[in-house]
Amino acid sequence: MATVTAPPQETAALPEEQHFLLHNVDWETYRKIAEALTGRHVRLSYDRGRLEFMTISFLHSRISRLIGTLVQVLTEELGLPFCPCGDMTCEREDLERALESDEGFYIESEPRIRHRDAIDLAVDPPPDLAVEVEVSRSAKRRMGIYAALRVPEVWRCDGENVVIHQLGPDGQYAILERSPHFPILAAADLSRFLKLRTQVDSNALVKQFREWVREQIRSSGKQP
Repeated sequence: MATVTAPPQETAALPEEQHFLLHNVDWETYRKIAEALTGRHVRLSYDRGRLEFMTISFLHSRISRLIGTLVQVLTEELGLPFCPCGDMTCEREDLERALESDEGFYIESEPRIRHRDAIDLAVDPPPDLAVEVEVSRSAKRRMGIYAALRVPEVWRCDGENVVIHQLGPDGQYAILERSPHFPILAAADLSRFLKLRTQVDSNALVKQFREWVREQIRSSGKQP
């Protein structure tokens, strides 16, 4: 029988985001709940019987979409393949794990899924890069799901700072200074541009970021 837990310490900082847990949920029940919530503004994650629900605030969405735009700029300027998959549900029944990232991207694996209109992670690769926005709760528990799904790179952002994680051969994430997919980009650089969101509008911010990326490419001598 499913049990419910609501952790108030994780929701007090941002009341507009609600967060609670169900325990002892089997896979079939999780899928029924997920289908019932299709189209709703609710994030789900499932980890071997533990089902988490979270609503999304304006700040959460703002940061998520901004990071998504910056990733697109990086791929454009570096001449990399790119397919955004947004908050696509990533799930593996055989692993009893599933989640919806805030943003997800196929980059080096993009050619492998280019012809697909639906993704099955039992046969298709997971997104190369996922983004977790943590303005009201930690994504620490979700990192185990990402590792099980073999997502190579995860960015965690608390609204101010970005931490870059890379999955190692041992199945554990290590924190890196720079992005494996975008070596010109350090976590500190990304954090600096995200903080500009309260000073300039998004178009001006993206323009500044694009100019900065072009300068980094020129300086490195690695034109796409």
